[in-house]
Amino acid sequence: MTQKLDVFVLSDGVGETALRVAKAAFIQFPEMDTTYTKYPFIKKDEQLDNILSMAKEKKAVVLHTIVSKETCKVINEFCQDNGIVYYDILNPIIGTFSQMTKQEPIRKKGLIHELDKDYFDMISAMEFTVSNDDGQNPKGFLEADLVLLGISRTSKTPLSLYLANKNIKVANLPLSPVTGIPDELWEVDPKKIVGLTNDINVLSKIRSQRMIAYGLSANTTYSEEDEIQKELDYSNKLYKKLGCPVINVADRSIEETAAIIMEILHFDGYKKG
Repeated sequence: MTQKLDVFVLSDGVGETALRVAKAAFIQFPEMDTTYTKYPFIKKDEQLDNILSMAKEKKAVVLHTIVSKETCKVINEFCQDNGIVYYDILNPIIGTFSQMTKQEPIRKKGLIHELDKDYFDMISAMEFTVSNDDGQNPKGFLEADLVLLGISRTSKTPLSLYLANKNIKVANLPLSPVTGIPDELWEVDPKKIVGLTNDINVLSKIRSQRMIAYGLSANTTYSEEDEIQKELDYSNKLYKKLGCPVINVADRSIEETAAIIMEILHFDGYKKG
């Protein structure tokens, strides 16, 4: 029997951090029918009293990222006094860092969303990556932090956009035995190039589904295993000639592949090291 659960997500900012943490936790319990209600820009006032009263009435779980000491105290004490399951996401971490560094936190809300240099670097990386998708601007290979190569359906574009969100300027190039390689590619440092590949059966299935989505027959040259093998052989020979690392994306999420790439290229989690 499916168990229903209300989760109240409270924040004195926009609430995206708290909501992501809540969803990341409760997705591990697929049998739960979880309803999320986000309450952003919380203050210690009547609004907060009403929210906590509703949480008590619905027997909801409360997760919050409140940095204000006073507001945090009100929430935590109310939950404790009324038997409400709650989790204070930020303050235990802030407290640990405060003890470790012997410094007091400034407790200013919304700092993570301020328009700082990293934010503008990310926007720039996103714009660059969109402009250099699918090899549309070969000269971009020379300006990119990373060049992704791969035959069709090896996750080049979604992976490029994910990495751009980490402030990495990415250019990608689709490979095919019937198309040439831009001269600019040979001028790129192989340490900045990553070749993507996939299992032939996975590619055949993905491409067949793609054709069906377009209202076409699933049985086309595009999805035939013999033709896919030719493409894989071609790309593997190119990777070997370039001397670049190769990653098989089969059974890997975009996040997993991105983590491998950032480790290979010595990028940290959010920006170039």
